[in-house]
Amino acid sequence: MLSVAVESFFILLREGLEALLVIAALAAVLQRAGEGHRRGALLWGSVAALLASLVAAWIFYRYFGGAHDDLTEAVVMAAAAVLLLYVSGWLWLRRDPEGWKRRLQRQADRALQADGPWLLAGIAFLAVFREGAETILFLHAVAAEAETGVSGMLLGLTAAALLLALIYLAMTKLALRLPLRPVFAVTSGILFLLGLRFIGGALLEVQELGWLPYDDVGLPAWAVQAGFNPTLQALGLQAALLAGALLFAATQGRARRDAVA
Repeated sequence: MLSVAVESFFILLREGLEALLVIAALAAVLQRAGEGHRRGALLWGSVAALLASLVAAWIFYRYFGGAHDDLTEAVVMAAAAVLLLYVSGWLWLRRDPEGWKRRLQRQADRALQADGPWLLAGIAFLAVFREGAETILFLHAVAAEAETGVSGMLLGLTAAALLLALIYLAMTKLALRLPLRPVFAVTSGILFLLGLRFIGGALLEVQELGWLPYDDVGLPAWAVQAGFNPTLQALGLQAALLAGALLFAATQGRARRDAVA
């Protein structure tokens, strides 16, 4: 029972942390920007993703025997990466508190009302959907190995859920005490790094399908276990995107200094 509880605990904690990081960061940004009422979009996106994860897991078991679907994983992670990178840039451009206030005064609610709720819900959905589907599949494997491990599994899942809730509260409360500019900048960086990781994951799924070569560059074991793609193809694309992001940030910083001068 104890081993099943421990396995279940770490499965939910590991899979939930990544999705939680995205949702908590965006929730904190919305609250700090005076747009806390829009956090409902994150909630509905997350709930829809949990339901979709259950449906997807049932479909895999029913029609594919619980097999891993590389193409579905690749599409979901690629879509999530695009959204994360987009919002990362969006937040970076709006990290100036005075500029943010002027923009809200000038545009009222139009800036976020136009596409914000759907965009936020979409990010929450994709972040939770992938992790939720994987969690269900992993837990099924644990249950299959342990004939009488249901109570242990529930214990582990409950403990992990409580810890994730505490982490969420800590992240959002901490962000509320920080100045707006670093909150936006740090959140932008977090989302960008997660977007890079999702890109690596999407490429790995495509490589497993045999559509791209797999040239291992020998990353440390801890990096591979953390989910990073250790291939030349993934690292090359991620490096190019990182270089582009740094150039973008430098250009924006120069433009801001010129405007102040």
